[in-house]
Amino acid sequence: MGFYDRLEELYGLPALTFPAQGSSAALPAPDAVAWRITGQPDAVAWRFSEGEPLPEEECWDEVFDRFCTEVDTTRVRALIVGNWGDPDDMDPSDAITALLAARDRLPALRSLFLGDIVAEECEISRISQTDVTPLLAGFPALEEFGVRAGEGNLMGEALRLEFPALRHDVLRSLTVQSGGLPADVVRGVGASELPALEHLDLWLGISEYGADCEVADLEPFLSGARFPRLRHLALRNSERQDEIAAAMASAPVVARLEVLDLSMGTLSDDGATALLAGQPLTHLKKLDLHHNFLSECFQHRIRETLEPAGVAVDVDHGDAEQDEGDSGTVQRYVSVGE
Repeated sequence: MGFYDRLEELYGLPALTFPAQGSSAALPAPDAVAWRITGQPDAVAWRFSEGEPLPEEECWDEVFDRFCTEVDTTRVRALIVGNWGDPDDMDPSDAITALLAARDRLPALRSLFLGDIVAEECEISRISQTDVTPLLAGFPALEEFGVRAGEGNLMGEALRLEFPALRHDVLRSLTVQSGGLPADVVRGVGASELPALEHLDLWLGISEYGADCEVADLEPFLSGARFPRLRHLALRNSERQDEIAAAMASAPVVARLEVLDLSMGTLSDDGATALLAGQPLTHLKKLDLHHNFLSECFQHRIRETLEPAGVAVDVDHGDAEQDEGDSGTVQRYVSVGE
C-alpha cells in the first residue's frame, strides 16, 4: 500500500532534495534544511549494462560527492538517504560506506533517515536493507535515526534489515518503518542500551512479509526498565494489534508515557476494550488509534472516556475496511504491508 510518503521534514527542518547536476537553483543555508540525497535508478542500470551512466544521470555516491563539494557539510544537521539505485536487489551498503567515510566532514549531523523510498520507486516490502548499526556506531552524536525496510533479493540472497544490539548514549528517537519487521530486529532494538531514548516507533507489519515477533518480544519496551526516558511509544501497523493493546493494559511503561500509538493495524473493539479496562490512560497527551477497525460506538466511548481529561484522541479509521470471506471469517488489514 502507498500509505507511506516521502519525508517532508526531519529534525524539525523541511526536507529538500539536493538539486540535480546543472541546476541553477540557489542553495539554502546548510543548517536550514534536511538534505535528501537521491540517485537516479537509470544511472545504475547503465553503469551495469554499458559501463557508464547517461550523462544526465548520477548514482547515489556521485550525488553525495557533489553534495559534499557544493555544501558546507560541517553545518549540516539532518540527512535523508533516498533511492540508492535499484533497492529491490541492491542494499544501501555503498551509501553507508560513503556516509561513514565522510563522518569527519559531518560534525553537526544529528538526524539521519535511511531509505526514503516511496511505492512508485519500490514497494516497502521489497526495499533491500542491511546491518544499519554501523551508522549509529559511526555517528555517536546522532540524536535521531530512522530506516524504511523490506527484504530484497540478489541471486537468491535475502537483503534484509539487521539491527544487532548496541549502545548509543545520545540517541533520542528511533523509527523503523516496515511492512514485516523480523523478530531478530525487534529483539536487537529491545536488547540495545539507549539511555537517552525518548521516542520509539516500530511498524511491525504482517507475517506474509516477514513479521514473526511475538508479544513477548516486546517486553523490553513494555516493562519500561531498559529505556528509562521513553515518553513516546508506537508499536503499530501490526496484525497483532489486539494482543499488543491487551498487553498495554498492564504494561509498566504506560504510566510514564505522553504518547501511546497503536495505529495503522488491525485493532478491534476487543483490543480496545482490554486497553480501556486496564490501567488509567488519562495522563496521556495523545492516544493514537487511527486507521484501525473500531466501531463507531467504541470510537465514541474512547473519546468520552479520555477527552474530558485533556487527552488528544485519534480514532479516525480512514480507509480501513475489513473483508468477509466466503466462510464468514472477517479479514482485517494493516495500513502498510506490501
